[in-house]
Amino acid sequence: MLNAIIHFSLKNRLLVVAASALLMVYGVFVISKLPVDVFPDLNRPTVTIFTEAEGLAPEEVEALVTWPLETAVNGSTGVERVRSASAIGLSIVWVEFGWDTNIYTARQIVAEKLQQAQETLPQDVRPVMGPISSIMGEIMLVGLTSEDPKINGMDLRTIAEWDIRNRILSISGISQVSVIGGELKQYQVLVDPLKLKNYGVTLHDVEATIEGSNINATGGFLLSDYQESLIRNVARVKTVEDLAKSPLPQDNGSPTPLTLDQVADIKLGGPLAKRGDASVNGQSAVILSIQKQPGADTIKLTEAVEAELASIQKTLPEGVKIHGEIFKQGTFIERAIKNVEEALRDGAILVAIVLFLFLLNFRTTFITLTAIPLSFVLTAIVFKYFGLSINTMTLGGLAVAIGELVDDAIVDVENVFRRLRENRHAEKPRNPLQVIFEASSEVRNSIVFATIIVVLVFIPLFAMGGIEGKIFLPLGIAYITSIVASLFVSLTLTPALCSYLLPNMKRMSDEHDGWLVRTIKGAQKRVLNFAFPHSRIVLTFVALVTISVMALVPFFGKEFLPQFNEGSVTINILTPPGTSLAESNRIGTIAENLIRQVPEASETGRRTGRAERDDHAEGVHSSEIEVELKESERSRADILADIRNRLDGIPGIAVNIGQPISHRIDHMMSGVRAQMAIKLFGTDLDVLRAKAEEIRQAMSEVEGVVDLSVEKQVLIPQVHVLFDREKAASYGLLSGEAAEYAELAMQGKAVGQVLDGQRTYDIVMRLSDAARNDVEAIKQIPVDTKDGNVVPLQAIATVQDAKGPNIINRENAQRRIVIQANVSDRDLVGVVQKVQAAIDSKVRLPQGYYVTYGGQFESQASAS
Repeated sequence: MLNAIIHFSLKNRLLVVAASALLMVYGVFVISKLPVDVFPDLNRPTVTIFTEAEGLAPEEVEALVTWPLETAVNGSTGVERVRSASAIGLSIVWVEFGWDTNIYTARQIVAEKLQQAQETLPQDVRPVMGPISSIMGEIMLVGLTSEDPKINGMDLRTIAEWDIRNRILSISGISQVSVIGGELKQYQVLVDPLKLKNYGVTLHDVEATIEGSNINATGGFLLSDYQESLIRNVARVKTVEDLAKSPLPQDNGSPTPLTLDQVADIKLGGPLAKRGDASVNGQSAVILSIQKQPGADTIKLTEAVEAELASIQKTLPEGVKIHGEIFKQGTFIERAIKNVEEALRDGAILVAIVLFLFLLNFRTTFITLTAIPLSFVLTAIVFKYFGLSINTMTLGGLAVAIGELVDDAIVDVENVFRRLRENRHAEKPRNPLQVIFEASSEVRNSIVFATIIVVLVFIPLFAMGGIEGKIFLPLGIAYITSIVASLFVSLTLTPALCSYLLPNMKRMSDEHDGWLVRTIKGAQKRVLNFAFPHSRIVLTFVALVTISVMALVPFFGKEFLPQFNEGSVTINILTPPGTSLAESNRIGTIAENLIRQVPEASETGRRTGRAERDDHAEGVHSSEIEVELKESERSRADILADIRNRLDGIPGIAVNIGQPISHRIDHMMSGVRAQMAIKLFGTDLDVLRAKAEEIRQAMSEVEGVVDLSVEKQVLIPQVHVLFDREKAASYGLLSGEAAEYAELAMQGKAVGQVLDGQRTYDIVMRLSDAARNDVEAIKQIPVDTKDGNVVPLQAIATVQDAKGPNIINRENAQRRIVIQANVSDRDLVGVVQKVQAAIDSKVRLPQGYYVTYGGQFESQASAS
């Protein structure tokens, strides 16, 4: 069969050369269209379920929302892990499927389970699935600041939400844009309870007035002989003044209308319970997190976003600036791809030099080198049909293979050249095509067997599963495809080019090898002359070297992935849970200013708390700072150590320092943004917290452990309103009715929307801050009774200070707490082994409690 291919290539050599040229052109076109990314597609099929449950405490969210949802999805087809977080008024459930599951199939399965679970959830609680995206899909962070004092945080947030976000979402390939910072515009009705009492008006009256004053209705059509006109009854609120003059009902018969502004302060404002904020370079700002759809080309998408941002910048008010360099995944991708391309370029040049030095012939060197570009384009075509991208792993596979791509061709060309030279000096020279055919056939079996052996070495990569398989499998595919492609080239194009370029060469008359080959042959002869008589000494020496090297292998450090230099840093800062947003902002600003003193820090962006559309359940005590670094002579480790030293001066905070993409890989593997995650499972939160602290103490003594912290699942201050059923009944109230009334008064409620063109803004009502900002004020909240009277809340309930958990995290239907850490100046596996030994010897767990180890260590062990 192989001889038939060679024979066909020589018989149709013009066709083969022309087809190869066309293939090169098509391959270059394919390469230009292939998506470019930093890694292969690492997006595990994951469906995120968001459920807003305003006013519920974490333990209530866990019992009433999270647990029913977990029960519904656990055991579904293809589900491998279910994680959840139950925070204040929010449940997030992450449903992770097997790597081979189609994401649309996964979403359909979850959607069916959500329909079944809906009837078990509290009234008005509606779980929704997040968009198709992943944490690795966060390609950019864009900041928005103003140098004009007249443009406040609410103006910036409005610009970000309605101008920038919508235009970015219109770009093909964008999945989600989350906005944090500034103030989300609302029309606020802050009711004064004393004025309600004085005018004899209830909260329900206020609610009904707002709803009734904000309705448009149709009037049908006005018909004439030649046309029809739509009749619109326009009664919606358009301004604060419209809302203020809405009339309230009165029972005293007064001819003077009672309006809303007489019992409430009506104004534009930000969220009544703001859960997140942002800054850029220490200045209050709005930050947009831009996520791509799976499979989208990060580089091209980033370029499209940047072009759109440049266009938007021209339309913004003077003084408003877009910051596009806070975090940009494309920067690292371009740097990484450039480094690998340089390695490929340098490798190709070295191969060309070595070939020429050995062959001392431009034509034979040219024929041999054609195997490299043609093998590359054939590999690119295979990438296209297998849905692979150009990334560091696929290019790495090509870089490893580049020296071997010419092996098949060089053996073939050298043998053909030698046979043609012999044929020229023969008494009766034969047809050169016949000589080339026989010369190629002579070495063909050895070439094929060598290629098969090399391919077999990489076959085990295809047995890898999980994220390690996703990372290393494309490297194996790239390597094997390029090697097989080079074999194909040596069977087809190489003989064809030999037939055109070699038979009529003048230099072929020289029967001697080049000077370099002669020198090497001379050295080889001397070595062999020594080795044959002293075979025992040689074999003993080789055996000793082999044994020594094998003995050193167990002492080598082990890492799942090498340390990257991404050119940016991600810093997570945690204050004690229960810290207010204002205090977290203050501490975050201090940290940001300290970081900006580091010489390499060029731009910083801080996000504190959680954005409205974010798939993280971060409390307001959590801040994440992205730091873009300038080129420096200092090493990455020195820069990180400098940042740690500066932040050590802030008391009472936990710090975790890493890099954006590395952090995201860690999060995908273990659910936390750290290299090492020790997960402690159990039932009682108090026991989990106590044992987690013991584990943290044991880990702190292990050398190489840095950024050590325990997941902040702690008790925070709460105010409990305990309703007395009998007292509520004496006023004709059910305890649930009284609770809902108290929720309306304290938490507030969106009772309508104001339309401003295509924009909508909520109308939110609740009691004024003065009427609800301390326990005594809460006790005096007026509650409407069935007989039309009003009683203070303390008449039917006890209001007292209490404590409760800030968040409850779960995994596979069990409560768990995470102790996380990074590793510095040591190998990851060695440190984890010491950590395991320390925990086993120093921590005694109660029955039913157990520890698992996750993060990069888990994937490294699986890959090994």
